[in-house]
Amino acid sequence: MEPLGSTLTATYARPPPAPTSFLPAISTLASSYRNSFPHRNFTHSLSLPWRPSTYYKVASNFPTLGPYCTRSQRVSESSMLPFVSNRTTLFTRYTPDDWYRSNLTNFQESNTSRHNSERLRVDTSRLIQDKYQQIRKTQADTTQNLGERVNDIGFWKSEITHELDEMIGETNALTDVKKRLERALAESEAPLQVARECLFHREKRMGIDLVHDEVEKQLLTEVDVILCCQERMKLHLDKAIAQLAANRAAQHELEKDLSDKQAAQRIDDKCHHLRNTSEGVSFFRGVEKVDATVSVPESWAKFTDDNILRSQCERAASAKLRNEIENLLVVTANEMWNQFNRVNLAFTNRIAETADAKNKIQVHLSKTLQEIFQTERTIESIKKAIKEKSAFLKVAQTRLDERTRRPNIELCRDIAQVRLVNEVYEVDDTIQTLQQRLREAEDTLQFLVHTKATLEHDLAVKANTLYIDQEKCMGMRKSFPTTLRLVGYC
Repeated sequence: MEPLGSTLTATYARPPPAPTSFLPAISTLASSYRNSFPHRNFTHSLSLPWRPSTYYKVASNFPTLGPYCTRSQRVSESSMLPFVSNRTTLFTRYTPDDWYRSNLTNFQESNTSRHNSERLRVDTSRLIQDKYQQIRKTQADTTQNLGERVNDIGFWKSEITHELDEMIGETNALTDVKKRLERALAESEAPLQVARECLFHREKRMGIDLVHDEVEKQLLTEVDVILCCQERMKLHLDKAIAQLAANRAAQHELEKDLSDKQAAQRIDDKCHHLRNTSEGVSFFRGVEKVDATVSVPESWAKFTDDNILRSQCERAASAKLRNEIENLLVVTANEMWNQFNRVNLAFTNRIAETADAKNKIQVHLSKTLQEIFQTERTIESIKKAIKEKSAFLKVAQTRLDERTRRPNIELCRDIAQVRLVNEVYEVDDTIQTLQQRLREAEDTLQFLVHTKATLEHDLAVKANTLYIDQEKCMGMRKSFPTTLRLVGYC
């Protein structure tokens, strides 16, 4: 080992040092290029973005030594050989911290991509299984619904068949109690007019309150009941031929309904027994978009029920004409009174529901107004925050702009430069986030204002409905005739 401060001759006498990938100092580079290319001027080349690529490739592709450490350099300083400048090496492009960060970034990206792939596989498998179970459940529910539909058709078929048998075996007989029946018929006009007036006034309801609620159903039923009673009363005034004609008409409707239900039951029973392996199963593109239905379950049941009710009315009229007209008058009076009470009860319940809804709307309107106030304050705070963050962005961008004026080699991408760039992106991202939140808050405010207008309109609608149901309709219904007048005694 040569002692420190040995002569240059002794240094040259030593064997040549092992080749390393360390790059020479910048000053060595400059002097080397000046000696190799005397006809070119490289005095300002190091301040430009020009770099000799050969040495950078060697330094980046074949790193052999770890990063320098000041502490380790001090420890081994006493045992190191005299430093000999090597003008053929260049400085490295990256720092060891860059190298470690690059590795960590690659590892994190690898973990992230594998995690996303595994999650996608698991989610896809679960999705396939869930959709299969869902489709099987849907088909089972549809099959069950078809079975229930077949049972419903069978029930109504039995009802129609029973009514047909009763109508066929029914005979008519007329009695002569015309005056009393006429007085009872005249008295039934008053409650019928009241029911129609209630329906007419309820048509003046506004908006969402113009609903086919229980009150309207009961009013329509009341009209039907009164008309049915009047029809039965009028039938008692007609002769046997008219009664027979009416019976034949009701019978025809029942037979037609029965024939339709037999065909429907046959079709639905076939559909109920179809399976995925059944013959005749095929694709019918676009069939789900064709809606040839003309009724819903309620109207379908009501249609048959109305046919049966009409037949029952006709048959009851014939039976009562054949027995005694007194029973008919008592029954009609009881039917109208019972329906009258049901309508009144429906009115009472509906008025209570409307009043409760009105109170709840007032509560929600108050909460909405409070939320509008809070949202407006939030918008103002967001705008203030954006304004404050803009000052930070100006400072960071001004610093970056000023640092672009550093001369020559001083244009260094140091930690301050990197931090300033990151600060600009961070502040700009913050401003963008706040602006997005501002837009969301403004959209929310618009929605709250719309909700407020809706609640105010609904409040006016509920007040109008309460006035119609409570004041007008219930006031008129106090004039319903007594039972004695309905049976024709007065």
